[in-house]
Amino acid sequence: MTPNELKYSPIEKLCLALIFSIQKLKHYFQSHSIHLVSKANPLKYVMAKPVLSDRLARWYIQLQQFEITYVPQKAIKGQVLVDFLADHPMPAEWELSDDLPDEDVLVIEVTPPWKMYFDGASHKEGAGAGVVFVTSEGEVLPYSFTLTQNCSNNVAEYQALILGLEIPVDAKQLSLKVYEDSQLVVNQLLGLYEVKKPELLPYHNYAKRLMGWLGDVELEHLPRKDNKQADALAKLASTLSMTDKEARIPICKSWVIPPIFSDDEDDMLQEEENHVTEVFEVEEEDWRQPLVDYLKYGKLPNDLRRRTDTRWRATRFIYYKGTLYRRSFDGLFLRCLNDNEKVQAMEEAHSGICGAHQSGPKLHFRIKRMGYYWPTMVKDCMDYARRCQACQFHANLIHQQPEPLHPTVAS
Repeated sequence: MTPNELKYSPIEKLCLALIFSIQKLKHYFQSHSIHLVSKANPLKYVMAKPVLSDRLARWYIQLQQFEITYVPQKAIKGQVLVDFLADHPMPAEWELSDDLPDEDVLVIEVTPPWKMYFDGASHKEGAGAGVVFVTSEGEVLPYSFTLTQNCSNNVAEYQALILGLEIPVDAKQLSLKVYEDSQLVVNQLLGLYEVKKPELLPYHNYAKRLMGWLGDVELEHLPRKDNKQADALAKLASTLSMTDKEARIPICKSWVIPPIFSDDEDDMLQEEENHVTEVFEVEEEDWRQPLVDYLKYGKLPNDLRRRTDTRWRATRFIYYKGTLYRRSFDGLFLRCLNDNEKVQAMEEAHSGICGAHQSGPKLHFRIKRMGYYWPTMVKDCMDYARRCQACQFHANLIHQQPEPLHPTVAS
């Protein structure tokens, strides 16, 4: 097409294509009736024009020579595709491709439900309940509760179930699979057994109501050998009597291999131990931990002032896939760093590969644009830039008098 033809309107370009076809296939047009299949009708455009220009007049004269009928283009019927595939079968040696374009657009990701294992234990020294959650990401969350009153084993089982169901209700986790080794409790909740003991009826009704609030809850009986974790937590809570409301008991994996010393080495070690001064490093609490506990588990510190501060600050934070983020004023989510990570971030941004040894305010702005945050960013960046040894060596010299100037005027 010439530059002038490129300026035609879409309907004029369609008419031009028809004229080109007539000029190239003139002998076919003269001997047959032509059916023109198109979305637009170029014949109507040329014929119905009230005032014809030179170009349209030439097209009109050429189209009048032939028998051309316009047929509007319709949608392709499904039967046409079936007939085409039947007339043109695919050879057996060809591999059928099952790759569909944009198949990821219609993919619905189904998050697997949480799993909950619970068990209760009761004896003359006390009663306890153990609950173990397995999240959809595979994270294990163990809980152990010491019951404040002595009760039967069945009541302890119901106590463990209710304590376990209250946690996902608070966390708004509506999909849950519950496993228990007590066949009596499971069958009573499924409606297979009748609750005959009056002391179990209130717990049974409350557990059914909690399951109704959650909505999607599956209850399944589990052999005792497959419920060892919840059973161990229940026995631990029933055996230990804690004075505080909550206690953290770390459980670590370890195996000690004692070394072999001679008698002389034992005497030397004993003398060295008498002159050893032990220094213990005081670990400071990570500033992110109260926010993570509140956003993930709904826990608040015991101090009233810290509780109010944590609840107020948590509105600007979000906990997603094991990482704490802070929502900035421009809508970006900044990853929260601990003390070790913030030193590494300042070192890389100030004097790293792309570092320009910028001043404290610029260093703070650059780290925020990189997507990181901690509460004392401004002060730490100012101190880091001020203590940089390279900046002190290569900075501009300050040509300022150490004392105030005393100008004198010549008389």
